[in-house]
Amino acid sequence: MSAEGQGNPAVVGLAGFGLTTLILQIHNLGLCGIGPVLALAIAFGGGAQLIAGFQEFKCGNNFGYSAFVSYGAFWIALGIIWLLNHFKIYTLSHTDVGFFLIVWTLYTAIMWIGAMRIHGAMASTFTLLLIGFIGLDLAHFGYPALTKPTAYVLILCALNAWYMMAAAIYAQVFGKQILPLGKPWIDSAPEPVGDLAKESA
Repeated sequence: MSAEGQGNPAVVGLAGFGLTTLILQIHNLGLCGIGPVLALAIAFGGGAQLIAGFQEFKCGNNFGYSAFVSYGAFWIALGIIWLLNHFKIYTLSHTDVGFFLIVWTLYTAIMWIGAMRIHGAMASTFTLLLIGFIGLDLAHFGYPALTKPTAYVLILCALNAWYMMAAAIYAQVFGKQILPLGKPWIDSAPEPVGDLAKESA
């Protein structure tokens, strides 16, 4: 969402979310080290996504404001956890990260309901993200074999986010909607009736 004469903050927020999520899953599959993940968690998934969220606030978009600021903070917090562990300020355990992920799973569940009211692409992205968080929760509490299958779920989630980013960019560049976003999974609420209708007029 963007105001007249402004760019759409979501094109940066979705880019940062998708790219950082993607590189973390590449790491979880054992294909790269933690270095690129940490750098992106602070700079792109963290910093850039935070900025996008603050711009969504200016556009009056509570969903984008909450999502981008919160997940930007998620990446920065995760980076700090890794750094504190690396410099032996404290010893990181699987359950430490597990409980960290559980509270983010709960937040994601709240956002998932709202996402289903926006459009199909947003709903599918948050569905995959919620499944991914649940998989990571279980992986940190006794089921480590779920790490790699969950990585593939979150790769799809990241690609979904990039799809929405591309849809927003192409819509402006081409002057029309090029990539379909799909209908909301939750229909609009019925129109208010009686006195409520008068109050909302």
